[in-house]
Amino acid sequence: MESQPAPVPPQRTREGFTADFRRFFLRGLATLLPTLITILLLLKIWEILWEYLGQHIIFVLKWLSYKLAGRQIADIKWYWEIHQPQWLVELLGVVLAILLVYIVGLFVGHFIGRTSWRLLEMALTRTPVIRSIYPAVKQVTDFVLSERKSHLQSGRVVAVEPHASGIWSVGLLTGPGIKPLSQMLGSDMVTVFIPSSPTAFSGYVVVVPRQKVVELPLTVEEAMQLLLTGGVSMPASAMRPFPARTLGEVLAQPQLRQEERSDAPSIQPGIGKELAP
Repeated sequence: MESQPAPVPPQRTREGFTADFRRFFLRGLATLLPTLITILLLLKIWEILWEYLGQHIIFVLKWLSYKLAGRQIADIKWYWEIHQPQWLVELLGVVLAILLVYIVGLFVGHFIGRTSWRLLEMALTRTPVIRSIYPAVKQVTDFVLSERKSHLQSGRVVAVEPHASGIWSVGLLTGPGIKPLSQMLGSDMVTVFIPSSPTAFSGYVVVVPRQKVVELPLTVEEAMQLLLTGGVSMPASAMRPFPARTLGEVLAQPQLRQEERSDAPSIQPGIGKELAP
């Protein structure tokens, strides 16, 4: 019996310089890109604080030096524009801008300041042109920066089918639906904000039947992490077993024992009343 010749191992083809360069370039880009984007965002924040607040605060300091200290304009210009390095002037302006923002927050945190600010907002909402812009901008800033974030509490992360059956989107429950639409369809409706990836704070609003909204065991922070990374970073809570329930089923069982829902954030106490038709 003749012996079979040993199989020849396949030879590995050597990749060319272009393939090597492409692979290592992408690897280096994936390593550096998060750091570069973080630095870019910090620089943008610095630029906004300096351009819109800091340089104007420095101008006020120059004006006070001229009016109160009696210094000559030439001396003021020499001190701020020649004697002091530009980076130090910008640093001082940014620090003072941060301090000013803190003082404004401290002011509106008290009753007198809050009342005064509301009166100012009422005046702005009665001003032509401004009244068509300011309320929308305020709603967006309140949505993103509000301390209470009552509209973004845990238990309001939901899943809906906005486009086609079987294709789900993660969204945030924001409030009750449009009443005429609910009356016409004969079904309780709710509004859901569906963020887009990777910005997460931009997106669109859909009005869907309450029974078609599925509760998810995610906090808002975990949902934002999921959206910002395009689904690459999956929160640990999303991997835990959790009985799927529609929002209508949850609201229909307010007596549900807390231990039965220990794996998921609880629905806000007032959510059923808030979303009642």
